[in-house]
Amino acid sequence: MMTGRPVRFQGAFATYQQALEAAKRRGMAGYDHEGVADVAFDVMCQLVPWDYPVLFWISRLQSEIGSVLDAGGHMGTKYRAFRRIYPPTDQLHWTVYDLPAIVRIGEKRALAEGLGALSFTSHLDKGRSYDLFLGSGLLQYLDVPLPDLIARLETPPRHLILNKVALREGRTIVTLERIGPALVPYQMRNESAFLSMISAMGYEIRDRWKIPSLSHAIDTHPEHGMSESAGFYCKLR
Repeated sequence: MMTGRPVRFQGAFATYQQALEAAKRRGMAGYDHEGVADVAFDVMCQLVPWDYPVLFWISRLQSEIGSVLDAGGHMGTKYRAFRRIYPPTDQLHWTVYDLPAIVRIGEKRALAEGLGALSFTSHLDKGRSYDLFLGSGLLQYLDVPLPDLIARLETPPRHLILNKVALREGRTIVTLERIGPALVPYQMRNESAFLSMISAMGYEIRDRWKIPSLSHAIDTHPEHGMSESAGFYCKLR
């Protein structure tokens, strides 16, 4: 039955690459486009309920962290949101790691706004290490395994916060999310495999929270059911 409701999620694929190739056949694919960078930027800079567990842990760990790698941090949206109610954010060396097109615009915005504590990079290397790895909404869109990304750093961060992780009980599924003019691969991970991965990386999960309002079904494949959105604070053993 046609409802007229816009389709946000479409398709169900076994791998990220399969989803990306399907997106390419339909038009603009992936997030690495300047035309996608500004989509919902102002909204993403606002504090939302699921930010508060992240803020809690950042404030709790204040004495232990001097540097943050905000992986998939867009144009510094969480930095802008957090500093409004937690001024010590400005005392952290906050680095956003994201795609080149996002980084180019993000650097220009930060310079224009005088955000000197905010820096950007589209490359990770062995010459840098960070106290906290923050991935807020990262894992749905990450095109490499998380352990491989962490391995690019000089040392594993002692603290790991992953927020808005899309999980499910069945096999991992990659769908396509409509973001502005682009279709972007969006991963719904098998929960058991995800938890095993975190343990194998040497991290212990110290806290977990649910985000019911960010659970999603695939519009074109409702038979796969709803994903669960969750957040995690993990500490290196």
